Amino acid sequence: MALAACLAAAPALALDSEAPNPEKDLNAYLRYVIEQLCVPEVGGPVGLTRRLDAILVDGVRPIQIGDNTVGWRANYRLRSGDEIRARQQGLDEKVQTLTVDYYKHAAEGGEMLPLMTVVANSECKVANGRRIRYDRQDQQERLLIYGPGLEQMAHSEPLNPPVPPGRDVWGPTVALFDAGINYTLPAFAARLARAPNGQSLGYDFWDMDSRPFDSNPSRSPFYPLRHGTQVASVLLKEAPQARLLPYRYPRPDMSRMESMVQAADYNRAVVVMMPMGSNRREDWTGFLQAVSQRPHMLFVISAGNDGRDIDAQPVYPAFHDLENFLVATSSTSFGRLAPGSNWGKNTVDIMVPAENVEVTTFYGDTGRGSGSSFAVARVAALAARLLRDHPRWKAPELKAAILARARPTPSEGQNVVKHGWIPDPAADEY
Repeated sequence: MALAACLAAAPALALDSEAPNPEKDLNAYLRYVIEQLCVPEVGGPVGLTRRLDAILVDGVRPIQIGDNTVGWRANYRLRSGDEIRARQQGLDEKVQTLTVDYYKHAAEGGEMLPLMTVVANSECKVANGRRIRYDRQDQQERLLIYGPGLEQMAHSEPLNPPVPPGRDVWGPTVALFDAGINYTLPAFAARLARAPNGQSLGYDFWDMDSRPFDSNPSRSPFYPLRHGTQVASVLLKEAPQARLLPYRYPRPDMSRMESMVQAADYNRAVVVMMPMGSNRREDWTGFLQAVSQRPHMLFVISAGNDGRDIDAQPVYPAFHDLENFLVATSSTSFGRLAPGSNWGKNTVDIMVPAENVEVTTFYGDTGRGSGSSFAVARVAALAARLLRDHPRWKAPELKAAILARARPTPSEGQNVVKHGWIPDPAADEY
């Protein structure tokens, strides 16, 4: 499909109109960009360079799915050093969405800060937008969400709020290695591990500050994934006396994982829940070294959700066979491997039912979650209850007690993990 065929027809605009100043009104400026991309007379993504007095970086590139071209993407550099990143997608030569992102050139270091994204529909009308507000140190502060036409802000979400005040609580300490949690929700703030002065002991190894707030912008800074809150909610539901120690994992520099393990150990976490992993072995070198030096700590690790045998196609760190690892995957309530969950007769230790589990979402309402991440939470909750009743136990005793509850899967042909499955890890049957 030709790139020109991906452009939407729209009512012609005055071609001598000038672009608004993005410094004064970024909303109006991005509306203008959307409108210009939709005017055939402008010349599409190439012609936009003249309208914005911008440089087209690397040309217009097709977006392909298999052998089909389903759109285009183009990046523009403005005189100010700021960037516009546009992409249009559609099928059968019909535009479905047109998205424009604006990145601001930071004064120091040359870093590009994501500032705003705007999405237009098949009629080239602005459907919604999102803008990131920064503090004086260029740290993300709040996500502003706009409705149609960008005329009004519908609502906003915090991106790095302070931890609410509170007091330390008694209970078995469980560290969570994930993308953080929404600690502004009272149920989570009440169970945070804290210093005697009330300061939270959790840490953000991504931003390197003391606010491990639930946000994973790896796919899009404007649509961050929220994961840790849901996982932590399952832990606290099944082990309500757990003392929660949240850490936000360091995606920008995975060598910091070693320091994260050290911090969890320093803050007396015997159980560590890790609903995470990657395909890159090199990400985990420092982490594995730190774990191997701490045989007293039990790491409950996700097998992943790629629908594959990780004995043959590894997921890390689950693939590594360490004595203080306990790798978990998700089963149905009938003891069959859940669709999409990973398995491995040599690598994955156990299955537990973790499909359609009730969770608390990032926004504080009730939802449902499925997958190996929630299997990790259920096994970690079992470990926390064991530790509550046996405070002197360490990783060897905890792991042995958990595996003792595993039984053969009731379904034929489902011998896909090392030790079997636990039908109900929330039941105190030990």
